Amino acid sequence: MKNIVHLSRIFTGILFIISGFIKLNDPLGFSYKLEEYFSADVLNMEFLIPFALGISVIVVVFEVVLGVFLLIGYKPKFTVWSLLLMIVFFTFLTFYSAYFDKVKDCGCFGDALKLTPWESFTKDVVLLVLILILFAGQKYIKPIFTKLPTTVIALLSFVVSLWFGYHVLMHLPSIDFRAYAIGKNIQEQIVIPEDAAKPVSEYTWMFNVNGENQEFVTNGSYPKVDGKYVGVETEVIDEGYIPPIQDFTIEEDGENKLDYFLEKEKLLIVTVYVISKAEADGVSKLKAFTDKAIAKGYTVIGVTASGAEDVAHLVGENNLNFRFYSTDEKVVKTIVRSNPGVIILNKGTVTNKAHWNDFEDVEL
Repeated sequence: MKNIVHLSRIFTGILFIISGFIKLNDPLGFSYKLEEYFSADVLNMEFLIPFALGISVIVVVFEVVLGVFLLIGYKPKFTVWSLLLMIVFFTFLTFYSAYFDKVKDCGCFGDALKLTPWESFTKDVVLLVLILILFAGQKYIKPIFTKLPTTVIALLSFVVSLWFGYHVLMHLPSIDFRAYAIGKNIQEQIVIPEDAAKPVSEYTWMFNVNGENQEFVTNGSYPKVDGKYVGVETEVIDEGYIPPIQDFTIEEDGENKLDYFLEKEKLLIVTVYVISKAEADGVSKLKAFTDKAIAKGYTVIGVTASGAEDVAHLVGENNLNFRFYSTDEKVVKTIVRSNPGVIILNKGTVTNKAHWNDFEDVEL
């Protein structure tokens, strides 16, 4: 039992630290995932949406800290109880998501590793078993250092985690796992290779044959049945190859100008996912920064999910010298974790991106 507890302790502690750190690297992204969970279509707890970012930071900092606490043996009773409560909550959440097919990706490992809902639930069940082992064998969880060093390490883990979370919120994630990371080419992320796996679906047809409903399963073709058609249900067996970038558009009056702009050698895109939620300090920096870029030969455009009235107000109030185009809100949030933010491309390849706090440091 002692050896089993030690193995469970090491595995659980390391997994909580890795999972927590990946989300702590991008707390804004995790907050978007929480907003999805809180939405009317999932948990119907929309009153929590305004607090999603705060909850995100608290959860991921706590996750990292608990992993450290477990490894060093700091306050084992508090640590194990906290781990148990947290994993019970996560297990419920992932089961609900998987069973009712509500959220396609739990966000457990941010954008670094995508898990299906059932994979997320399975992972949480394994962790639940390990934590129950720790709960039963609490007496074997001993500090690996004396009291003072253990307390210092525990305190440092909390302070460093909190500082790191604040740092990436005020700038950008230190490690960018998304399809719009510096060095990646947008066109390459959109294209579906000719040899890519195709989606596979199963169609269950219902026909009334001689007064009795009967089911016929095909891969899409209409079955040859001597009966009256009743209905059909479709189940996706394999989604096939899904390109990293699917919904990125730059639209004006219903026309998608994405291909046109991705051919530009010096393109600077200002991202404002929702204008009414843009940081005032960041908006006030747009005029000087974009004028400087235009003077240096850049094509400057903006992308937003906001309507024409909000765009006109933003441009007029700040005397901006560039045009905004429409795109999906989720896409804008994914491109740059800042509102406003900027991304610079050279013929579709990302060469730089910045939080509004760092506009002054961007080399043009």
